[in-house]
Amino acid sequence: MKYYAIGDLHGRYDLLLDALDKIYDHASRHTEGYKIITLGDYIDRGPQSKQVIERLMLQPDDVTICLKGNHEDMAVRVAGNPSFEMANWWHSNGGKATWDSYGGGLSNVDPEHIKWMANLPIYYETEKQLFVHAGVPQSDMNLPPKKAYAYQDMMWMLYDKTTAGGWKGKHVVHGHHQFDDGPHVWYGPKGGRTDLDTWAYHTGRIVIGVFDDTQGPAKEFIEVKA
Repeated sequence: MKYYAIGDLHGRYDLLLDALDKIYDHASRHTEGYKIITLGDYIDRGPQSKQVIERLMLQPDDVTICLKGNHEDMAVRVAGNPSFEMANWWHSNGGKATWDSYGGGLSNVDPEHIKWMANLPIYYETEKQLFVHAGVPQSDMNLPPKKAYAYQDMMWMLYDKTTAGGWKGKHVVHGHHQFDDGPHVWYGPKGGRTDLDTWAYHTGRIVIGVFDDTQGPAKEFIEVKA
């Protein structure tokens, strides 16, 4: 099985379309099955958040795993409590771009899109990897992820740049911490980690990580540029 991981898109619908084209082309040249895993942060900051969500909602569930990022978490929390303080929190953290993509204003965001974001899974586990938006807290390394720590940490935490990461020997694949020269890969005894957040809304660039069941780190990377 191949796993194609896409980092933080932040409203870059153009990059999503190009990434899907490249994934389908790559997968067509291999006989094993595949899954596409998007690591969250589909909305905010970039210009076409609505279009990104609409396209991802069309993806077949048996092929695509869409994980929840902290920006989806923010949108869901604000939709449930649209006070001035909460709305301003989202607006000032890139939400204005999302509201604009829906025609302007918090009230225009499609409730079905909020519902879709609310129901996204927090992580996806394979034989060799753990895919998640932000990371896995190191203090809970000996416990299974569904019982070990608050899901908020998995969407919001930031690794120290010197932390090799990993989870019980599995390679952690995440986004959230942006590097314009990414992806960055760390190796370590607990499994290591790969950060796929390449600051797409600013750089016009994403890098797809291609993983499989033979090793934790990526077998290769596929670059997509605007």
